[in-house]
Amino acid sequence: MWFELYEKLTNSEKEEFRRLLSSLLAHTFLIRDIYDTKENLMIVNPEYRFVERNFELFVEYLGFGGWALQKDSNYGVISLTNVYEYNRVRLDRNTTLILYTLRLIFEEEREKVALRNEILTTVANTVHKMITLGLIKKKPSDKDLIEALRQLDNYRVIQKIAGSWEDAESKLLILPSILFIVTNERISKLSEMYDAKDDQADSEVTEAAAATEEVIRGEDGAI
Repeated sequence: MWFELYEKLTNSEKEEFRRLLSSLLAHTFLIRDIYDTKENLMIVNPEYRFVERNFELFVEYLGFGGWALQKDSNYGVISLTNVYEYNRVRLDRNTTLILYTLRLIFEEEREKVALRNEILTTVANTVHKMITLGLIKKKPSDKDLIEALRQLDNYRVIQKIAGSWEDAESKLLILPSILFIVTNERISKLSEMYDAKDDQADSEVTEAAAATEEVIRGEDGAI
């Protein structure tokens, strides 16, 4: 039982267990490889390692509350989902389109960088890609763009590694957690629609993107 595993922890480890439980419920994903802005390099996330070492404890404890914890060691992603499909986070249309654009960039760029699970892009490149694909006709307002990127950052889909959110040249790391939100099946279907390049496809693309609205599961389904 989880309580027996919990009692084997030191006092400091028990505190870290409680803190990371709250963090998982708030952010949904935990990423193994993250960018350390102070050291300017990729590091192994100590929080990920702690959960990995105590994975059985986290799984059993969260299971009592109706949560399922999964770990993908290949991509270095720990993800939390609700078995009853409660606590879903709804993304607005703008955030959804940005999410799909980031996923397309991730798919295209990771073919060039085979040894990494993270892809680097910029705010400007993301907006340009959206316009090129015909998802939008002009750059979103700074307010809409900032809100969307901050929400994706909160759920650990991206990580800002340089600049401010409104800066066009701000560097964004697209994290492998995006693969667990927008699946290969969805992105393949979306790519086929883009290749069609007609008005009907544009309409279907919007509908397909909207289907992502309830995928991310966080602490507040009202988001």
